[in-house]
This record gives sequence, structure tokens and C-alpha cells, in this order.
Amino acid sequence: MKAFPKRILALDAATSACSAALWREGRIVACRFQVMTRGQSEALLPMVAQVLAEAEEDKPDLIAVTVGPGAFTGIRIGLAAARGLGLAWSVPVMGIATTHALAASLTPIARQGRRIVVSLDSKREDRWVQVFDQNLIPLTPPHSLMPDEILALATDQDIVLDDDNLHTDAAIVAQLAADAWLAETGLPPQPLYLRPADVTLPTRS
Repeated sequence: MKAFPKRILALDAATSACSAALWREGRIVACRFQVMTRGQSEALLPMVAQVLAEAEEDKPDLIAVTVGPGAFTGIRIGLAAARGLGLAWSVPVMGIATTHALAASLTPIARQGRRIVVSLDSKREDRWVQVFDQNLIPLTPPHSLMPDEILALATDQDIVLDDDNLHTDAAIVAQLAADAWLAETGLPPQPLYLRPADVTLPTRS
């Protein structure tokens, strides 16, 4: 295994927020976060520049980015930025599932002895769902469920998290990347799409 990264730059634009964070030797030393439903393409790279300047770093040893499920445009924005920076700096890029990042927003005490059911807006009637145990180990892959199916899946002992009022954060993504590097469980920097994008093709007149 390659040397453990001392500096991890994390990016997130996969849902209704945009953020960047720098993790260095066990803690977050700089971060930027903003709730936004659009405009991530203009905001993300300036956030990266601000984070690196605040941390007084030129580049990281690893880049982590949320790869979905989530908003198609936001996933592409985050991945394009991460891949471009990785190529420019010659550093590896790791993917982190958006559902994993949302589940990890709970403290270990809050999730002790309970399952976490993560539910993400798909912009359709169904929702993207993944279930984790108290240690954030996935019990199911990300998949699509209707709201009534989610109610049937979740028990009274489960914690149900959704992205209506809770947002993913690059600061959490960075710590997950550090853990994933050690466990060799990081995802490839490729979009985790659960269905094709909604595209309306032009019609010929």
C-alpha cells in the first residue's frame, strides 16, 4: 500500500450544498461550506483556493470527492474538479459515496446500536436509499425505493436521515477518505449513477 496521505483535500457538490475541506494529520485545518441548489461550478474551485490558502498548503497528497448518488450536474462538477486537480498535481483521487458521507454526519454515540437509513432526493417520486450499521458498514447497496417502501424498511429503532434538511460536508468526506485509505475501501473517481440522466433530445422539425 502506498504511503498514508498526510493531507487530504475533499470536495462535495453532489447534493444541495457545495464544500471543500483540507484534512491534515488527523484533523480539519480549513473548510468552506455553502448551501446552494445551483452555481457549484462557479463556487467549488474558489473554495479550494481559499482552503489551501488558509491552510498554507500548495497541494494535498490525496483528493476525495463525493461520487453519488445525487444530483447529476453536481456529481459531474465535483468529479471534473477533482480529476482536473489530481491530474495537475499528480495526486490520486478517491471516490466517497454521498450516502456514506450523510450517514457519517451522526456521531458514534448517536448511532450506537442502531441502523442508519439514508434517503436522498432523486428529483422523482422515488428516493435513493442505503442502509448502514452503527459502524457505518453498508448493509445494502444504494438503490431506489418509493416513500412507502422506505417506511416499510425502517423500524422504530432505525435512524432515518434525508437530505431535505441535512447536507453532506467535505469535512466529513475527508475523514472518510482517511479511513478508506487504511481499509482500502475507497471508490473509484467515477459517477455512481443509479439511473440515466433525464435528458430531452431535440426533435427535428
